[in-house]
This record gives sequence, C-alpha cells and structure tokens, in this order.
Amino acid sequence: MATSKTEPAQSEQAEALSYEQARDELASVVKRLEAGGLTLEQSLELWERGERLAGVCGRLLEGARARLSAATAERSGNGDDEDERPF
Repeated sequence: MATSKTEPAQSEQAEALSYEQARDELASVVKRLEAGGLTLEQSLELWERGERLAGVCGRLLEGARARLSAATAERSGNGDDEDERPF
C-alpha cells in the first residue's frame, strides 16, 4: 500500500498531542468508523490515524509509568528522608 504524502505531517501532529487530546481524537475516530457510510479509502485513512493515535497514547502511558516507577523507587530507597516523617 502506498503511503500518503500527508502521513509524515499527520504523524508529527499526532506526536504533538497530549494524552487526553490523543485519547479523545481516537474515540472520535472509532465512532466515525463504527458509524459506517465511509468509502474504503476514508475508512483506511481513519484506521491509520487511529493506529497512530493509539501509538501516541501507548507511548505517553509508558512514559507516565516509568516516571511513577522512578519516583516510587527513589522514595523507597531513601528510608531516612525527611519527607517520610509524619507531620
């Protein structure tokens, strides 16, 4: 399948979205696909957009998990940290 000339630009636009923006747009893409009434080409373009958006969401979630893991590991590694003292 030939790639569209706009695919790199669309991919860059997807990468620039926040998680919430990408998730909301992905939900919109799914609704449009489920509604039907599109040409095969329109459906394929939407599907490809959805795949890019899903990838963006996945990468952002993995980054958030990594940050949480790092913060948790850092905190648990410092048993004498002042932040762990009660009020």
